[in-house]
Amino acid sequence: MTPALQPLRRIAAYCVCADGDTFLLVRASTKSGTPGVWSLPGGAVDHGENPVDTVVRETAAETGLSVAVVKLRDVLADMRALAARGLTIHTDRLIYEVSVRGGALRDRVGQPTDLARWVTLEEAQALPLRRFTADALGLPDAAADVRPDGVPEVPSFYAVPGPDGLHRAQRFAAYAVCTDRRSRVLLTRIADGYPGGGCWHLPGGGTDFGEQPGVALIRELVEETGQEGRIVELLGVASHRDAAQLGPEGYPIDWHGVRAFYRVHVARSSRPTIHDVGGSTAEARWFDPDELGELPLTEVTEEALRGVGLR
Repeated sequence: MTPALQPLRRIAAYCVCADGDTFLLVRASTKSGTPGVWSLPGGAVDHGENPVDTVVRETAAETGLSVAVVKLRDVLADMRALAARGLTIHTDRLIYEVSVRGGALRDRVGQPTDLARWVTLEEAQALPLRRFTADALGLPDAAADVRPDGVPEVPSFYAVPGPDGLHRAQRFAAYAVCTDRRSRVLLTRIADGYPGGGCWHLPGGGTDFGEQPGVALIRELVEETGQEGRIVELLGVASHRDAAQLGPEGYPIDWHGVRAFYRVHVARSSRPTIHDVGGSTAEARWFDPDELGELPLTEVTEEALRGVGLR
């Protein structure tokens, strides 16, 4: 049994980098929470940083190689217990495929990772791997991570004082471009008093501690609209920072949101019903595609609908 541990959330981005039949891995040093364990290159997304930039920055720092992001491969979440540090960490992980632009492979001294190597899948299978790394390479779970005994109760949102004295918050969320058999699009109207109040937005919201993005999205869809949907595909990830966002808290927050977007299909659509009454959703409706041009949409909704050809 793991003892009671302090919960911590973070967002991180990693890369799958292949050279023929070998893959780039890095080893955690004694300065990390999992010394001797191997993983994909990458690390925590800094406040306000686009995860694509995180991958490029972290890979260069850990391996000496300059990479270019090719595409998003996966979005997932996991929890692990670091008893020595008294922590239970929930990490939302963005996995990208990259190509090498140049540079030379090198090791580091006195940093959280100390070795970088090209390894075959057979060689990788013999190494102690982080669970998300084994999954990304299609290898059996190496069980290098220690799972906590349970999910701690933590608020879905909290802001902490930043280095400049302004409260800041980083939040991971999942949203749906949701359609039904009549090709209608499901949108929600943001309640007054919340950022974007009065505008129409995609259904979805922040993920809970210990919750997978896809599970969170289906839960939010039911809570906000009463619709039961099926995830069809992962569309992409967007990063947005508002350096002084005003919401129901009543004070400015340096806000950084990282959002995963999915295409969702509702086979048996019905009149939307809001179950989470009193929250950020004031109304939910189905719209025909030709009605979308007349609506006040949030910037992120505009971008997502344009990406799937609905704007």
